[in-house]
Amino acid sequence: MASQSFKDRNLLAVIGDEDTVTGLLLAGIGHISEQQKKNFLVVDAKTQVPMIEAAFEEFTERTDIAILLINQHIAEKIRPTVDKYQQAFPALLEIPSKDHPYDPNKDSILKRVQKLFGE
Repeated sequence: MASQSFKDRNLLAVIGDEDTVTGLLLAGIGHISEQQKKNFLVVDAKTQVPMIEAAFEEFTERTDIAILLINQHIAEKIRPTVDKYQQAFPALLEIPSKDHPYDPNKDSILKRVQKLFGE
């Protein structure tokens, strides 16, 4: 029965800056459901933290999303929420953006893996 629930997870979701989201939408990940729910959120300087957290919660609770991509500098804005997330699905990946390079010391998933291996 568990594999039944995972087979419907066929979407990527993204929370990112305009360049990241635009690039991924051009690559074909964009989806708007019949209920007008999008699988992406463009974050700019005007986007408030509660809106980012609400999108994160919505995307992690949806049963049709397999992977959630989030720019690392945006994940920093909601770090307690990101660190609290423990589920396997959707998988959470922090990615760099054009203006903000990836810092492995800030990645919560990488920290968890290092802790498992005793590093």
